[in-house]
Amino acid sequence: MEKRPLGTSGLEASLVGLGCNNFGMKIDLAASRAVITAALDAGITFFDTADMYGNGQSEDFIGQVLGPRRKEIVLATKFGGIAMMRKSGERWGTRAYIVGCLEASLRRLRTEWIDLYQIHYHDPTTPIEETLATLDDLVRQGKVRAVGCSNFSGAQIAEATAQAQERRLVQFMTAQNEWNLLNRQAERDVIPACERHGLGQLPYFPLASGMLTGKYRRGEAFAAGTRLATFAYFKDLATEENFTKVEALQTFAQKRGHMILELAVSWLAAHPCVVSVIAGATTPEQVRANAVAANWKLSAAELAEVDALAP
Repeated sequence: MEKRPLGTSGLEASLVGLGCNNFGMKIDLAASRAVITAALDAGITFFDTADMYGNGQSEDFIGQVLGPRRKEIVLATKFGGIAMMRKSGERWGTRAYIVGCLEASLRRLRTEWIDLYQIHYHDPTTPIEETLATLDDLVRQGKVRAVGCSNFSGAQIAEATAQAQERRLVQFMTAQNEWNLLNRQAERDVIPACERHGLGQLPYFPLASGMLTGKYRRGEAFAAGTRLATFAYFKDLATEENFTKVEALQTFAQKRGHMILELAVSWLAAHPCVVSVIAGATTPEQVRANAVAANWKLSAAELAEVDALAP
């Protein structure tokens, strides 16, 4: 599988990464083991998790399964959470919080270092320079190799970069944001900020929670257990406008002998700023489908047509 540099860190990530948010939440240890093994066998070397996934079980499962194969992958995890997922008044950008989270993640992952350590959400209550200074120390200690941000706005990326440069601290190598053919909001400010400041982009939800696999159809009930059937946030994706886009994209892909899933991943991969497309999976079959999805190299004319179908 194609690999791309993770900023100037010296690390390389597989173009398709494994999102590990399902481990400990939707699937148990045995199923997670099958997914991880399938990913390694398919050439996926970028694994992304977070301390909040499965209340720490995602990290624990990864640590149990990888064992001696830990050195084969670039392992990314995240710290900090949104207001509804943290204790009242807790500030996740502080030195004490970050150091405590890192030590806990290292134990669960059964590793001595994290390749990419990311702040999961911007902390509005802590100066970004405190967060960066702490991350800088962790890099110097060898516990972290590179750092990144997740769910930051373009302005927040710019501010973090400016503070890091001014204070000569470690800079974010990557930014992780929701980005797909049904949600292109990141292109307004995040992607330009990444390009301007040299951050690699790690898009998540590339398949729009299954909408871009073609498994949901207009007028049909959502299967039990799926995201669209379970969570109100994801149900909002099932609009008439989005179904119209999906149907047009599906026709576009089928005319060229491909599936809409391949189009969704390949479209993201066609953007030079993208380092790895983070695709979650609950079965080995899904892993294998995701792994080959980026093999379709879209031409400039095809990209322009896709942009017109899903503006």
